[in-house]
Amino acid sequence: MDGTQDRFNGNTRVLHQRAVRIPLPDREAERVFHENMLNVAVARERKADLLADPTVSVLDAYEIQFDHIAESFERRLRRTVGDDYEEVAMAYNRGERDDQIGALAAYYFEGAWRAQQQATITDMLYAPLILRYPDSFTTNIRFASGYTTTESVRYESPAHCSEELDDEHTETYYEESLYSQQQAADYLRESAAIIREEFPDPDDTSFEERKYGGIVSASGRRGSVFSAMLERVEPDPDRFAESISEPTLVEAGPEARRTERTFRLESDVIH
Repeated sequence: MDGTQDRFNGNTRVLHQRAVRIPLPDREAERVFHENMLNVAVARERKADLLADPTVSVLDAYEIQFDHIAESFERRLRRTVGDDYEEVAMAYNRGERDDQIGALAAYYFEGAWRAQQQATITDMLYAPLILRYPDSFTTNIRFASGYTTTESVRYESPAHCSEELDDEHTETYYEESLYSQQQAADYLRESAAIIREEFPDPDDTSFEERKYGGIVSASGRRGSVFSAMLERVEPDPDRFAESISEPTLVEAGPEARRTERTFRLESDVIH
């Protein structure tokens, strides 16, 4: 997606109160879904390792996270739309096509573009919601104004501090910042375990154990303060009455509205 900033400035309407629903028709599809979620957990653990390393910049760890997010969106675009996904997404945004593939391309493309933008700007919170149902899963891509939630862990980056401190306060601030980064690293490892628990290996668990699962996460920053959050979410068992055979856009669902209220995202979700 290099260079897209010169010709694309975002289109929030394609994300507003929408999610992608992807079918899980068989064990192989479940394996692919599990592998993707396992990669999310591993990436979170990798970020934890970087945060715990005092020689690594917090921003480097943060940007690596969003490079991973953007890459995952691009893989989904290629798998769902094909190599010409950018052209398809742009055509949809220009109103030149209104088919399901065009809508999916625009949805994922917007997510990838915003993930790239968020890595280097402040006051934009990335708050995705992923839910597993018996025959499908949904991904609700959300970006909101602000940098934190009611449950977020916050950590400090001295490299981004604009205040001038004397020597005594500088040393204290630096030590406290490293401590906050270590605490955040511990939290990220714990939350990675939640991902593994919510989306277990289909070859090692019964269908009853794995047919429902869900997580909501959020990450952002304001100046020198970074934040992270991940919580379990209980999927609504009555949300879908019928199965699907192809990826499709659906309404965001009651779980999205509930998490927006719980974590005070409701008034800030970018539309």
